Amino acid sequence: MMSTFSKLQDAVFSTSAARMVGGVKGIVGLTLTVGGLEAVAGIGSRCRVRSRKGVIDGEVVGAQGSDLCLLPFGSWDGVAVGDPVELIEHDDLIYPDESWIGSVVDALGRPLSRYSRLPRPRRKSTRAAQPPGAFERKQVGDKLETRIKCVDVFTPICQGQRMGVFAGSGVGKSTLMAMLARNTDADVIVIGLIGERGREVQQFIQEDLGEEGMARAVVVVSTGDEAPLLRKQAALTTTAIAEHFKNKGLQVLLLLDSVTRFAMAQREIGLARGEPPTLRGYPPSVFSELPHLLERAGPGRAGEGDITGLYTVLVDGDDMNEPIADAVRGIVDGHLVLDRRIAEQGRFPAVDIQRSLSRMLPGCHSPEEFEITKAARKALGRYADMEDLIRLGAYKEGSDPSTDEAIRFFQTASPFLSQRRGEMTAASQSFAELYRMILEAGIEDPLKAYFEEAERQQAAEIAQQQPAH
Repeated sequence: MMSTFSKLQDAVFSTSAARMVGGVKGIVGLTLTVGGLEAVAGIGSRCRVRSRKGVIDGEVVGAQGSDLCLLPFGSWDGVAVGDPVELIEHDDLIYPDESWIGSVVDALGRPLSRYSRLPRPRRKSTRAAQPPGAFERKQVGDKLETRIKCVDVFTPICQGQRMGVFAGSGVGKSTLMAMLARNTDADVIVIGLIGERGREVQQFIQEDLGEEGMARAVVVVSTGDEAPLLRKQAALTTTAIAEHFKNKGLQVLLLLDSVTRFAMAQREIGLARGEPPTLRGYPPSVFSELPHLLERAGPGRAGEGDITGLYTVLVDGDDMNEPIADAVRGIVDGHLVLDRRIAEQGRFPAVDIQRSLSRMLPGCHSPEEFEITKAARKALGRYADMEDLIRLGAYKEGSDPSTDEAIRFFQTASPFLSQRRGEMTAASQSFAELYRMILEAGIEDPLKAYFEEAERQQAAEIAQQQPAH
């Protein structure tokens, strides 16, 4: 009996250790055509090409007849027709654990730089996990306090919510993300820098994030000079790490900068494997990959934590209706719009309050907070409508009482909503200050009707408790 078992065990070990090797048949651009592995490798399989200059890893992204199409985690420099290609099993797994906190890793989960510690493999995680089912999730949780005034008041964020941050280049997007990472109450912060400029990675970690932010963060980096496959994998790795900590019951803040560069990487992959270009050159796979990636964040199952996701979108030419911005806006639970005109006026974060929205309102605000928010938003909207006339001097003070009130409110609220990096303001203090500014501007007390109704209810309850004569 033992002899039979030993033979079976040896057969299993010998089978698992067997090498499955094919060969390079052709190279066109980034696409490598491989033969001999079509029976054992599928889409997403990892392969290793051994060339004269060394070893290069790649991934199967398509198939044409009996040939497989591979894209590299780098470049195919030195690869020639006939070079051996070996299938690599179980190379698409990462092993995150608590030792990763405070570390910087690359798109494949390998440690980078002096910030990283050696990972201790414990529990494997796949980068391409499926989002939870619609009826498996919990409801969105309590409000998260970001200590950023314009966010807490006008676009509040709840546990498990997904928000898009839409901005052009150079409008303060990375600084806002760093403020959210430093200020927001969360157990673990997972940050993905996708397609970032190489020189800005250390600047973001050292200056924007700082030691305080790094103490509870895991940073995944894939710079813009890396292969499109690595840039795409970095977004998947970032999400997989967040899922690991969510499964441990922790509250996770996921910051992904940026979804646009993820989409651009997927565009390069899709075009390389022969997909037809559609909107602005984006192939159809881009618009199927986006919801799959974004839906992995959100409330967890019962007994799990939540992933609160913030995804930046680099708006091309400040066009909020470009394809990626439009697709992401339809998936997430709200959006923060950063406006270049506001940034040029020196107000940071340059959040355009009129165009920003949180779909958790009004439920995540108390009734008093929501009334203050409505009154402030109405006054700022009135000022925005009349701004051109006011700046040209065409509006005369006293012509319209509501416009006069809006001007007075804007003059005090605009500098108040500006916030320096490192400055933190409690949400209760932000509401109290805005309420004071509303009253000082001469705007009708937004809580007057609320207090009157509360007094009527209290009087009615007292009347019911008194005995009848």
